[in-house]
Amino acid sequence: MQARYFVRTQEVPAYSPANHSGTLNRRLVGPAVTGAKQLEVVHGTLQSGEGALPHAHPGIEQVCYILEGAAVAEVAGQRRELGPGDCCFFPADTPHIFKAIGDKPAKILVIYSPPYEENPARVTLNSPAS
Repeated sequence: MQARYFVRTQEVPAYSPANHSGTLNRRLVGPAVTGAKQLEVVHGTLQSGEGALPHAHPGIEQVCYILEGAAVAEVAGQRRELGPGDCCFFPADTPHIFKAIGDKPAKILVIYSPPYEENPARVTLNSPAS
């Protein structure tokens, strides 16, 4: 694969991620898009009241950075409302929930290390985050 250094969000195909509702993602950086091997960056749009069901990523750390709108995150018994400029960290193997709140969609950047790539072997479904 030839390295791709510049990516326009609008030019990347959108997909609906597993274990999410009302979510449309675009993979901006990752093995298949840019050749990155150690991280993945995804742009997500979550409709209000929608988002990720309880889950964890074995061996994968995750960061969510809010670009627009508002969201609520829950991890390790902690819950926080987030707005533009806020971010949250989900440690590897730790169950978490992420959901858009408010009256408009939330737009976020999601960073995974190593890349998640929507691989079913890289997610475990859980009951409520704890």
